[in-house]
Amino acid sequence: MPVIHALRERRPTLVGSAVLLAGGYALYRLWRRLMASRGKEESKENVYETQRALSEYLQFHFGSLQDMSLYVTDPVVIQNFPQRCAEECAKHFTQQSGVPSRALDVGCAVGRASFELARVFQEVVGIDFSLSFVNACNQLKEKGQLPYCATTEGDLSTQHTAVVPTDIDRSRCLFRHGDACNLPTDLGSFGCVLAGNLICRLPDPFAFFHSLPGLVAPGGILVITSPYTWLEEFTPKSRWLGGYRDDSGKEVRGFDTMKRVFSPHFELVAEKNVPIVIRETARKHQWTVAHMTIWRRGTF
Repeated sequence: MPVIHALRERRPTLVGSAVLLAGGYALYRLWRRLMASRGKEESKENVYETQRALSEYLQFHFGSLQDMSLYVTDPVVIQNFPQRCAEECAKHFTQQSGVPSRALDVGCAVGRASFELARVFQEVVGIDFSLSFVNACNQLKEKGQLPYCATTEGDLSTQHTAVVPTDIDRSRCLFRHGDACNLPTDLGSFGCVLAGNLICRLPDPFAFFHSLPGLVAPGGILVITSPYTWLEEFTPKSRWLGGYRDDSGKEVRGFDTMKRVFSPHFELVAEKNVPIVIRETARKHQWTVAHMTIWRRGTF
């Protein structure tokens, strides 16, 4: 009886301790989830900051056909994708009064398209979210070349050098670190805006789209390429442009959303499929077909 009585008297203390322990455990679990979430967030933010990613993109932008792939020999398949994007921009751009000879390359990566645009435009601004990529762009602008390694297998690699073609005026290019969803307000307007394989890597592609009428001058062009690989790793599903069914069960595609969003300001000029090969190792490549769409800003 005394023992039972003592336990009864201590019951509030025991219950209080249990509550504190349970609360502490809940807080611990919450802390673990927050740390895991933060780790994933940091990993996502740094996905393009690694030395390996930098080397792969330097090769993707500046590698020769032989460097791009030792085993894929079709020149159409392994053509230089950033160079082709710049050529499409030049093809559809029309120099006319009121349209500035300026180009904006959003998501410029290591800068090949930006440098190629400098063949046509008097000023080119390249912007990327990766500091590593922007630093590489500035080194290429200053020195005209930058060494990198191409992975053969495992820890084995070969040495290469990214070289900007000597007939390009590199001084026409300016590279800046920036967020496509929150671009600097001092950029001005452009005769051409290029967004190569960017929109399905943005946390809010709609925010980027809404900035475009203020960036592309009337009569200017907008060139967007994308494989439409919508992933929650990069974009919350609520902000996907396509790749889902709406409440009525109808399929929603990214291209259809672009046409709807752009229709008040832009006219679709052309579209095409463009192959992309990014070498990871001598025998492993990323094979992608990007959808390229070219739009012209209305003069109204």
